[in-house]
Amino acid sequence: MSIFSGIWVPLITPFADGEVDHAALRALVRRYADAGIAGLVALGTTGEPAALDAAEQDAVLATILDEVQAHAAARGAADAQALPVLVGVSGNHTASMRERIEQLNTLPIAGVLMAAPYYIRPSQAGIVGHFTALADASDKPVVLYDIPYRTGVRLELDTLLTLAAHPRIQAVKDCAGSLDTTLALIRDGRLQVLTGEDINIFNTLCLGGSGAIAASAHLRPERFVALYRALSAGRLDEGRRIFNKLAPLIQALFAEPNPAPVKALLAAQGLIRDELRMPMTRAGDALVERLRELEGLDRITVHAAALSA
Repeated sequence: MSIFSGIWVPLITPFADGEVDHAALRALVRRYADAGIAGLVALGTTGEPAALDAAEQDAVLATILDEVQAHAAARGAADAQALPVLVGVSGNHTASMRERIEQLNTLPIAGVLMAAPYYIRPSQAGIVGHFTALADASDKPVVLYDIPYRTGVRLELDTLLTLAAHPRIQAVKDCAGSLDTTLALIRDGRLQVLTGEDINIFNTLCLGGSGAIAASAHLRPERFVALYRALSAGRLDEGRRIFNKLAPLIQALFAEPNPAPVKALLAAQGLIRDELRMPMTRAGDALVERLRELEGLDRITVHAAALSA
């Protein structure tokens, strides 16, 4: 049985004065573990890995894994890795990505998340060869990331079904925007389907999908978990009520490039500093005010980052 179900949070990388804020990162890990999420994604798109050098990426992952273990131990969990961590591995050079995966094989992670090679737009045969080589190199399960608007190439249904035959390829983060593909994968049943488009969480779960990797679950994580549990148990009316209340927040959080809105709202709640690295920029004032209103935050609540900006 695959572990890739439920609500997974693709962790942001908090910064303070230009450096990774490891204390804030640890606090976020504890926050989401306490909320009952199914797992964490480290170094996914939301974590701004393209803005981190190799040493910083390793340090971010080490902090997340260490805090997961510490949190589980503090709660008396029998398994020190009670909360699974999926790691994003990106690139368009297959050999370099194989080397990275071989490094990750030694760590207590739940798997690796990989998108198609970006920019070069390989053929579908090239995509199959790329993912097969990486899955062969991995000792951990693989989650495919189908996000053509970032990579420039989509994973066609036949490609996904071919890759589903690989024993370590177990799930897909579905951001392709194709209902036909989503339905076909769910019906096929070999890959767990996790939506990566947060506004599609309700639809995907009702169709039989297994869950979501949802950046918006940084906010109100308990409500996203409650949504998943209600729909998994067949309580459609309850799930509909929860989702309809979450939908305005989800839409606002993607009104500007992710993760700027997520970071702005976490900063407004005093959890992080509102910092990103270029070329990402902070969310605009009008959107921040809209997000604060949606979360019921008083206008006079100002995060320390704003005071020092």
